[in-house]
Amino acid sequence: MFEAGDIREWRGHAVVDAAGHKFGTLEAVYVDTRTDEPLFATVTVGLPTRHRLVFVPLTGATVGPGYLKVAFDKQQVKNAPSIDTDGELAVGEEKDVFAHYSFAYELGTKGERRLARR
Repeated sequence: MFEAGDIREWRGHAVVDAAGHKFGTLEAVYVDTRTDEPLFATVTVGLPTRHRLVFVPLTGATVGPGYLKVAFDKQQVKNAPSIDTDGELAVGEEKDVFAHYSFAYELGTKGERRLARR
């Protein structure tokens, strides 16, 4: 798995799906509050005048020359829960991000939110 600091250096690089199709650019990394390991990334997608940020898991992701390759299909990622480019993921919407990718969701060990932006 990536170190949070390492993957942050990839901000602005292309993000491609499992088949190698580009669908956006890396915007931010969200770590699991329980382990401090990178868990999700936000990717800028959309038309030039209507950008939004979608969440994609970093599970199975790899890096290549100038891109981050995720293990999920472009269409699945584009249909993922999103936020505005200047928005913030609400606590109540975290479970929707996990559910979209069929991941189990639990709050942090002390009841805090599960994802933290780094």
